[in-house]
Amino acid sequence: MTIIAVVLGYFALLFAFSRWTGRRATNETFYRADRQSPWYMVAFGMVGASISGITFVSVPGMVLTSQMNYLQTCMGFILGYVVVAFVLLPLYYKLNLTSIYAYLGQRLGRRSHKTGSWFFLLSKMTGAAVRFYVVCIILQRFVFEPLGIPFALTTVLLVLLIWLYTRKGGIKTLVWTDSLQTLCLFSALLIIIYKVVTDLNLTIGDAINAVSGHELSRVFVWDDWVSKQNFWKQFLSGVFIVLVMTGVDQDMMQKNLTCKTLRGAQKDMCTYGVAFLPANLLFLSLGVLLVMWYQQQGLPIPASGDDLLPGYITAVANSSFFTLHSSLFVLGIVAASFSSADSALTSLTTIYCVDIVGQKDNEQLRKRTHLGMCAVFVLCILFFKVVNSTSLIDAIYIICGYTYGPLLGLFVYGLLTKRPVNDRLVPYIAVASPLLCYAIDYGVGKTTGYHFGYELLMLNGLITFVGLYLSSKGQKD
Repeated sequence: MTIIAVVLGYFALLFAFSRWTGRRATNETFYRADRQSPWYMVAFGMVGASISGITFVSVPGMVLTSQMNYLQTCMGFILGYVVVAFVLLPLYYKLNLTSIYAYLGQRLGRRSHKTGSWFFLLSKMTGAAVRFYVVCIILQRFVFEPLGIPFALTTVLLVLLIWLYTRKGGIKTLVWTDSLQTLCLFSALLIIIYKVVTDLNLTIGDAINAVSGHELSRVFVWDDWVSKQNFWKQFLSGVFIVLVMTGVDQDMMQKNLTCKTLRGAQKDMCTYGVAFLPANLLFLSLGVLLVMWYQQQGLPIPASGDDLLPGYITAVANSSFFTLHSSLFVLGIVAASFSSADSALTSLTTIYCVDIVGQKDNEQLRKRTHLGMCAVFVLCILFFKVVNSTSLIDAIYIICGYTYGPLLGLFVYGLLTKRPVNDRLVPYIAVASPLLCYAIDYGVGKTTGYHFGYELLMLNGLITFVGLYLSSKGQKD
């Protein structure tokens, strides 16, 4: 009952924020928060919005396979956010954009605009649904299954809650609820870390020394150029991940475009960009502490890193701290997952109304679309449950990764060249690029045994760029 009370109290706060921010809301409020968001609120909220429920579960377990090498990618994130802040944000503010893909229409043409919008819509819907599916499974296990509630009803209820608190205020509501979710997420994380440290009979200072001296705390890989964990591969991949997953992603940029001024948006972007390094250091440190806890207890370390934290929660089920541990775990999962899913659904509604249909001011269309996106979201999650195939979920993640390459290529081409494109061919180039990228990865893997990691995104964007350049031959400015 304690877990239920914590979750209900959390949602009561979300609805209180929703009621406050949804008063006298218009389409401009839903899409752009009337461009009145304080930059520091956006920055704080974006930290939580960028951390999904899967991150909460998976990042601590990364230490089992790659130690703390992920921090190299996080270092690249910082440079990536600086580039977004001082290259892309000035462009978006200058053009006064609601949807960032309108830039493609102005620079390259109508089909380029539609191509970017559809690629985002399809990849964001499937990617967000997969992430939320994994979270629904965890919440079903810890909360709803003991109450006898079936998975389908759990999914409908959770998505319904998102729709209820975002349907009026939209992005304005999310700026404030994301801040609450970030606060809950890191409060839960810090208290869980403290409890694990206490279970290990360590002080905070002892825990810091133990983590820093542990064999799993290695951060840098300089000597192995073939390894996916090589510093420069990880660092440069981090830069490009931010450029694609934030700079040309409507979901992540929409809240940044609600700041009052460009300068405020730039401060917000750089602030939460830097915050990613210590945030992920906390998650990885928790992973090392959990490994130490398993060893101290004489328990086998889970084979899958994703089971490291849930396994700990389950293992302490008979202890006096179980209710606290499980409540904080569920709260962290809920905060992380809802802060990413709610913004995804809001951005999908924006893209469909503004870009696909082109009726930005139609309030009835916006309301119907928002409800429709939630319904499709539920159907996607239930489909994943019926299939129940890890290989399918992994394949969808891979596909989503591939679809961001063409977006990178389109934006880089528009920004770095003044050449036109053959707008009629852009959809075909955008589809062919990830297919060719997959063929290259498959061929290289078969012949050399090497498989691309994060750098595949850069290759995908490069192929799209080359295709656009070749299509421009003979085109007049």
